[in-house]
Amino acid sequence: QLQLVESGGGLVQPGGSLRLSCATTSRFIFDQYAIGWFRQAPGKEREGVSSMSLGGGSTNYADSVKGRFTISRDNAENTVYLQMNSLKPEDTAVYYCAAAGGSSSWSASLSPVNYDLWGQGTQVTVSS
Repeated sequence: QLQLVESGGGLVQPGGSLRLSCATTSRFIFDQYAIGWFRQAPGKEREGVSSMSLGGGSTNYADSVKGRFTISRDNAENTVYLQMNSLKPEDTAVYYCAAAGGSSSWSASLSPVNYDLWGQGTQVTVSS
């Protein structure tokens, strides 16, 4: 049973925008876990893009996306969003959302090893 479901990926031209959604099927996960966005390009390791600690108390961004991406949450929809603006070809990857529980929930970590629940991923392609 999937507990995290990503959507919103697609093909966009350089300079364009996309908004990714991570819907949690469990209110407990949404309230008690940190949520992170990660991406993996072909032949590369999975890297952290942005994250939000338990309840949205703190956020974190990779240097490569600061000023362009924004993470947010909608408490009514149990959904975490990643707004991606000024997209570049190097942003092309499969994007995953993940949830971190326990002691890892209090920090907005960008390290994949801290996350124990993962979605299935959504493809983002930035190309002209």
